[in-house]
Amino acid sequence: MAAMRDEPGARNGDLSAAVDVFAAQRRRLFGIAYRMLGTVSDAEDIVQDTWIRWQNTDRTQVQEPAAFLTTITTRLSITVLQSARAKRETYIGPWLPEPVNTEDDPALGAERAEALQFAILLTLEKLTPTERAAYILREAFDYPYPRIAEVISSSVVSARQLVSRARAHLTSERQAAVEPVHQRRLLAAFLAAAQKGDSQELEKIFADDVVSYTDGNGVKLAARVPVSGRGRVATFVAAFAHHFWTGKSLDWVEINGQPAATLSENGTVTTVVTVTATENGIEQLLWVMSPEKLGHVTAVGA
Repeated sequence: MAAMRDEPGARNGDLSAAVDVFAAQRRRLFGIAYRMLGTVSDAEDIVQDTWIRWQNTDRTQVQEPAAFLTTITTRLSITVLQSARAKRETYIGPWLPEPVNTEDDPALGAERAEALQFAILLTLEKLTPTERAAYILREAFDYPYPRIAEVISSSVVSARQLVSRARAHLTSERQAAVEPVHQRRLLAAFLAAAQKGDSQELEKIFADDVVSYTDGNGVKLAARVPVSGRGRVATFVAAFAHHFWTGKSLDWVEINGQPAATLSENGTVTTVVTVTATENGIEQLLWVMSPEKLGHVTAVGA
């Protein structure tokens, strides 16, 4: 974006120009903040705080508004993530990112789908906030290393090292995911077997080291610890088949760039379930049941 013109009164008087500049960058800023924090409300708060700082800045001195806004958003996100991790220590059960519909482009600002899927966001949780920021700026938004260095206040060499370490960590944590079409087939097979309580069929589609994570924050029926292992997860899912699915409508939706299913009661989404799948089968079952994380999910028909 071209530098803003240095005109008298631009700091406070030319607010309409400031609004236009910010509006053009808002989707990207939200996309950065969401990938950093994993929740819509926190990302929206970051975007709002960025706007306040932009509004109160002497904009005549800002040569590259897009870079300025990205820097503010990223640095605020790093600070918030540091405190958010401490708060999550009191969370009841596993913490998962807040799911968002992506088939209708809900202001994620995604130039790339990178760092949106649950499996990647969960792995990013293991990085330092600065590593996470460097990786997201590079892989999701294709920022050059000199710009990343400016944003995170480091050298170019350090920025490269941060991204390299993040890539290495993600590579060691995950295997190659299957195509979305195959992922949907596996999820459909899981749903069919789960509703019947057929543990043998479930075992056939699970990888040996499958893990089931349920984010409920204490809500009824939500498992408070992860369940791992093919046999244990199959038994666990089959055990609640007789009551969990009763009275719920099942619909398909695209969540964080991947196929998912919603369970609804009286028109309200109560559960989102998706999977991480490789050639070995389903590696992760991901259930989101916490009500405060389901407000941005809209069920759609198959």
